[in-house]
Amino acid sequence: MRMQLKNRSKMATALLASATMLLPSAKNALADAAPEEGIFSLKYLNYHDTQTGDTNLTAGMSMDRMTVNALSFYGMVPIAGKWSIAGTFIEDSVTGASPAYHGWGFPSESKNDSTSGASGELRHAGDISVTRYFSRGTLSLGTSYSQESDYISRGLSLNGTLSTENKNTTFSLGAAYSSDTVYLDKPAVIESKQSDTPGRKRIVSVLLGVTQVMSQNDVMQVTATYTHGDGYYSDPYKDPDLRPGKRRMFTLMTRWNHHFDGPDGTARLSYRYYTDTFGIEAHTFTAEYIQPLPHGWEITPTVRYYSQSSARFYVPTEDDPRAKTPTDGMEYYSEDQRLSAFGAFSYGVKVLKELGWSWSADVKYEHCEQRYDWGINGHGDPGIPAFSFRSLQVGLSRKF
Repeated sequence: MRMQLKNRSKMATALLASATMLLPSAKNALADAAPEEGIFSLKYLNYHDTQTGDTNLTAGMSMDRMTVNALSFYGMVPIAGKWSIAGTFIEDSVTGASPAYHGWGFPSESKNDSTSGASGELRHAGDISVTRYFSRGTLSLGTSYSQESDYISRGLSLNGTLSTENKNTTFSLGAAYSSDTVYLDKPAVIESKQSDTPGRKRIVSVLLGVTQVMSQNDVMQVTATYTHGDGYYSDPYKDPDLRPGKRRMFTLMTRWNHHFDGPDGTARLSYRYYTDTFGIEAHTFTAEYIQPLPHGWEITPTVRYYSQSSARFYVPTEDDPRAKTPTDGMEYYSEDQRLSAFGAFSYGVKVLKELGWSWSADVKYEHCEQRYDWGINGHGDPGIPAFSFRSLQVGLSRKF
């Protein structure tokens, strides 16, 4: 996966980023006791995205883009009633090209263009964490590693929780560090950019959160994350593309879980606010409902809406998406559509079945549509083709 989708595939399968490792869930944030059972799970993910020409110059065009096939293993083992150790291993293969951006990206021009990011890529990633459980809190230490032909990422994280005596309030504090290296001496890298030189990036994240039991059926959680990044943020597979070497990010996440006694179901609602020094501001609204059914079945439908503003250095298509981007006198610039303003709506459903003997199986499907005019953060770029993806995941788990 080259850069961030090349990064789109990381969004789908690489859940090992340091900031993600910090984030506690409202479901288990109050769990101070060590788990009594271990668990092992095997999951397979198939992801595919496409772009459809709905602009003046690309009307009627359709292009398959990225395909990801990922196999992941997860295991967690309790130790001596006070410890647990958990780990994940992922192997994924990526084929295809990154989303189109103006200046290139149409079927007649970029099918064999080395700057398009078209590739067959294999990535291996893993993480491991050790947790110590106390009477009123937990302490976890984790590490992660991800490697592909032109990208290596290493991460460390330290997380702790502390509950009040009545266990109704839990405070969370975490810190994470990641070191990424992008190798710029690959044949697909544009000659005008650096060559035979690794691009390095260092990221430090801190998190502060509180989880509050509001009633017998309600749990609220608020978490704030600040991330400080320095290093290589440009995309060497796009030209022109020159981004700032520093990025500061702030995220505020709110969650509310409500359990319904009658149907014995649980609703989970969340809102996420994000802003960074690139000039991007984003809002994410998510709603899901978990409903147990007779004979060991469970169904979880999910809907999500996402909207972002454009980066301050994003260059819009204007009249001709094929025209060369003017960069004279500009300190930073990018035509990457993922830095433009847009909105996205996704929906999905997960079905789980208890199989007996502590085994369970699940299937999850998700579909997402992205449009330049669906955002609430300002006007998008009308020259950007529509983007969509779908993912299908199947899994098998066993408790022991």
